[in-house]
Amino acid sequence: MGDQLGPVGRMWNIYKKGGITPAVASVFGSQSAQQMAFIRSAMKLQRQTSLFDLPLQSLEVAVFDLETTGFNPYNGDEIISFGAVTVSGNVINDNQTYHSLVNPLKTIPLMIQELTGITMEMAESAPQLIEVLHQFFDFVQKRILIAHGTGHDKQFLNAALWKTSKVNLTHRVIDTMMIAKWLHPDLKSYDLERLLNMYEIPVTTRHHALEDSLMTAKLWVKFIAEITDRQVITLGDLYMYLSRH
Repeated sequence: MGDQLGPVGRMWNIYKKGGITPAVASVFGSQSAQQMAFIRSAMKLQRQTSLFDLPLQSLEVAVFDLETTGFNPYNGDEIISFGAVTVSGNVINDNQTYHSLVNPLKTIPLMIQELTGITMEMAESAPQLIEVLHQFFDFVQKRILIAHGTGHDKQFLNAALWKTSKVNLTHRVIDTMMIAKWLHPDLKSYDLERLLNMYEIPVTTRHHALEDSLMTAKLWVKFIAEITDRQVITLGDLYMYLSRH
């Protein structure tokens, strides 16, 4: 008797017997299954890591940025670019960067193409989301994630992780915007460009995931100096102060 189950039915049967990764392998192939297994393992390992006692001056972080087709990942918007750079304490590792476009498998609005410089032709030749997620978390490893205005980025990362691997983001994320609000409570604007100008950090190419990551990394290094001057020494200390503001 022939196979009367469609792909979803076969996947469901294998999932009940062996779990999500073998089920994905049965339908989408072993490469996607391996990428999913890596992502799920990375999230599980991150949950087991305690970082609160680490001094900020020696903290290993990855400053990152995403470009997206819009603002709502739960209403069809997709990631179109990842960028990241590692920072060791107050040293930006310019030779440790990551950048990739993502094929969103949908039309990028013209306004976003103009804003980011990412055309449909560029996106259509880019790797798909699960491959880029695998590369990104392989680059990030167990480092703390840092971004400016993290609400947007965390939403998209969580949506992407759930869609591809049925896991949630477990890395700790620090928002440089929240630090700026604590350090400078009277500012009228906390957008990245305003803060870059305030700290005399050269503005290069905005809305480019890697360039925005590099500029945010320079801002983070400036913040570390100010934070430690206030006797905020460890990551736990920083979280305590940010929770009050």
